[in-house]
Amino acid sequence: MREGVINRKTNETDIRLKLELDGSGKSSIDTGCGFLDHMLTLFARHGRFDLTVSCKGDTEVDYHHTTEDIGIALGDAFAAALGDLRGVTRYGSFLLPMDEALIQTAVDLSGRAHLSYALVIPTQKVGDFDTELTKEFFLALVRHAGITLHIRQLAGENAHHIIEGAFKSVARSLAAAVKIDAVYQNEIPSTKGVL
Repeated sequence: MREGVINRKTNETDIRLKLELDGSGKSSIDTGCGFLDHMLTLFARHGRFDLTVSCKGDTEVDYHHTTEDIGIALGDAFAAALGDLRGVTRYGSFLLPMDEALIQTAVDLSGRAHLSYALVIPTQKVGDFDTELTKEFFLALVRHAGITLHIRQLAGENAHHIIEGAFKSVARSLAAAVKIDAVYQNEIPSTKGVL
């Protein structure tokens, strides 16, 4: 079973996270931020990952530390669950329509952290969630998972739809990339022999 279990405690957050790559999309999410709970729930569902997240953070200040630190923990969990990346497909991409929003994502489990982020979110907040934290979440995820991630907005005017489309599309791209390739199941998908 490919899983990552992360317990991360700082002066700002206390996170317990479990990720199972070969799941069915079940989740139990409690971050202290309703919007982030919703995004992680649909991330698990659309990636078919089983995901448990519990976070006690300094949400009385804002959601920055909670959002970033959960991105860090989730990235660490992906790295732990993937191990040496033997047998994975490595690449994944998805084009996701979310009402008027259209989001394109692509992933490479390269071992090199890179985020190309091209979302234009028209409002500063969705509910009480600062929309700029969307980029902070994905940046933390990428850095700690060691992946290349491109997120591109092709259309959209509704902040909620743009962010939700991004989380769903990233999940679908990751699900394709982490899938075990039947042909190359015992090989590292790189001519270098290591990722």
